[in-house]
Amino acid sequence: MTAIRVLLVDDDPLVRAGLSFMLGGADDLEIVGEAADGGEVEALVDRTRPDVVLMDIRMPTVDGLTATEALRRREDAPQVVVLTTFHADDQVLRALRAGAAGFVLKDTPPTEIVDAVRRVAAGDPVLSPAVTRQLMAHAAGDAGDTRRTRARDRVAALNDREREVAVAVGRGLANAEIAAELYMSVATVKTHVSRILAKLDLNNRVQIALLAHDAGLLEDTDNL
Repeated sequence: MTAIRVLLVDDDPLVRAGLSFMLGGADDLEIVGEAADGGEVEALVDRTRPDVVLMDIRMPTVDGLTATEALRRREDAPQVVVLTTFHADDQVLRALRAGAAGFVLKDTPPTEIVDAVRRVAAGDPVLSPAVTRQLMAHAAGDAGDTRRTRARDRVAALNDREREVAVAVGRGLANAEIAAELYMSVATVKTHVSRILAKLDLNNRVQIALLAHDAGLLEDTDNL
């Protein structure tokens, strides 16, 4: 079994040491490098080729948001999981819009952080339906008329079925739940998600959820 390669980015050496200790104890994870600032990240990624980057947001020189944006522009971009002390923070939302696959709180139990790394490496975002709803509510004040118009123009490229799947993703449903609700196979759901990502030039399901919110697609589902 090939180990999941993990890069740790945090300006606090104690946080890095704690993460290294908890992740290093998992047989299927390998810590391939550590950075104390976002400005060090791209060179380290070139050298260590991580699968997942655990990225602190607040760092003194180059913050995690800027570093995430730079990484996700790369063709060989690793997955990024944001480390934060807040459930719903403007910078967390910006990191997710930039392509981060999710976030974990710094006080998350070690087993859940290990599980989050595994899930992201497998292509699953680290956002529960409850957290997705909280983020959508927090984003409400930041989806002005211009953002909404742009989002609606983009989702116009989707056909009706893809639009239904995008709404379900925006509600935080897993593939199996979407399949049951829309009467299709899980494989078909995955195909639709892949097509949505390609058509809208998005990185992951989190960005589908945010775009669906911005376009107002979730407003009619609030009572579901």
